[in-house]
Amino acid sequence: MENKDLLVEKLGPVLSLTLNRPESLNAFSPDMILGLKDALREAKNDPDVQVIVLSGAGRAFSAGGDVKTMGQADGNQVYEHIGKLNELILQMKDLEKPIIAAVHGFAAGAGFNLALACDIIIAAEDSKFALSFSKVGLVSDGGGSYFLPKLIGPHLAKQFFFSAEPIPAKRLYQLGVINSLFSLERLQDETTKLALSLAQGPGKAFGKQKKLIDHSFDRSLEEILEEERLTQVLMVQTEDHKEGVAAFKEKRTPLYKGR
Repeated sequence: MENKDLLVEKLGPVLSLTLNRPESLNAFSPDMILGLKDALREAKNDPDVQVIVLSGAGRAFSAGGDVKTMGQADGNQVYEHIGKLNELILQMKDLEKPIIAAVHGFAAGAGFNLALACDIIIAAEDSKFALSFSKVGLVSDGGGSYFLPKLIGPHLAKQFFFSAEPIPAKRLYQLGVINSLFSLERLQDETTKLALSLAQGPGKAFGKQKKLIDHSFDRSLEEILEEERLTQVLMVQTEDHKEGVAAFKEKRTPLYKGR
């Protein structure tokens, strides 16, 4: 069934997911969240997909929650809606494939948090981010309370959440939240270039490295050392490892297949 709130396009090894509610600055809808969950589930089971790119249609990446519908739902409905969003965020972190957020215009509230749940954030130089929850008397949802303090520390995270003021992309780039900044005109081309570069890499290794880094925030050094050891036992048996070694010996570029 076609989902008008999400555009899904497979471009070789890259799966492009475009939030598609431009009239509301790509504010979340139940169909959009469901579409993202379905697309990521398919990407997990599709060996041809090596990288996912998440972007927004129109003038912005995403305004997050739809303010126009706020105040209309009761506690049970909010609980269920955020439960679906939580499932999406967990899917993103569980997926052993790189997810790139390409942000332009504005990323606010849970839209900002959706970008934080990705593995790499590329942004237009003139884009802005905001943790706007307090402006409508709410707290963060979508994992911002987890992701942001680990990137910039608790004091600055509290400042951004309390003030709810727009944060220029350049500031977040300087803080290490954003990986790369480009002009709006170059953003799409540079995102495609990065996605294709990652897609040509050792996909199995990228996926396992993603999990190791994410686990490092809540596991001890001893636990991570053992997880590295066990994972490496699996990696030395992969086709990509054997190809990488052969390419090194033969002084050529490896041709990885993500297997």
